[in-house]
Amino acid sequence: MRPLLWPFAAAAAGLAYGAIYEVRAFTLRRVFVPVLAPGSEPLRVLHLSDTHMTPDQHRKQQWLRGLADLQPDVVVNTGDNLAHLDAVPSVLRAYGDLLDLPGVFVFGSNDYFSPTRKNPINYLTGGTGVTVGGPVRRHHDLPFDELRAAFTQRGWTDLTNRHDALDIAGRRLAFVGVDDPHLEYDVLDDVPADRSADLAIGVAHAPYLRVLDRWNELGYPLIMAGHTHGGQLRIPFYGALVTNCDLDRARARGLHTHQVGSNERSWLHVSAGLGTSPYSAVRFACRPEATLLTLTGIDSSGSLT
Repeated sequence: MRPLLWPFAAAAAGLAYGAIYEVRAFTLRRVFVPVLAPGSEPLRVLHLSDTHMTPDQHRKQQWLRGLADLQPDVVVNTGDNLAHLDAVPSVLRAYGDLLDLPGVFVFGSNDYFSPTRKNPINYLTGGTGVTVGGPVRRHHDLPFDELRAAFTQRGWTDLTNRHDALDIAGRRLAFVGVDDPHLEYDVLDDVPADRSADLAIGVAHAPYLRVLDRWNELGYPLIMAGHTHGGQLRIPFYGALVTNCDLDRARARGLHTHQVGSNERSWLHVSAGLGTSPYSAVRFACRPEATLLTLTGIDSSGSLT
């Protein structure tokens, strides 16, 4: 092979790897978050995001069903469940017994709108799908109301622009949630985090800074989001190329902190998600994932308890 062709051959091989293998290499990540009061018993939170389900994704559905064996204390779903008009039954079968556990959810843009073909150059150069004058609005064509009804009927709590609380494993968890910030559907209020609860958690689909800033200012110790797909295409030793929002690339996935001024820091967990748009079904150096967060206390030395 001519040397000038080597970069093209390497790019083709990487694309084939990402589209054939990695996009289906589902991974469970485990992280520990020292966010509870000292001496607290651990609390296990399963974070699901960006499933982007289509009815024919049987391998993904089977893998998701197996997550019920983890027996988490609570499930947090940060949206973009759908990628097809007929995907609601597939989503419900995939989540399976997880729907019988305590859970909370918010929606993302791909719970409302079908995926469409887009110029990837716009995405890579920072396009977010939101125009200067506000989001590009069209008819909500995906069956989000059907999905919402199914989740709530099974006992999951809808956090769409609202507060709620759950009693879980003998502890009270306070939640605040917003509708998708990427579509500018979020409604942020000035209600401080409930300090009487054992933990207060903010839940959003897209980790836009206006949301993270507000919740850090209001005293939420833990914030959970998705949307970024972890960058979806990552370069080794460089990381995500983009986040598809105004969050910095360094925090495109995983556990980080967020702090405004002299406020106490908030822990921020961004899920890289389990799927992709059907029109960009490739991942590179960014396997599809769910995350089991073990929330712990810290002792006086700062170590986990």
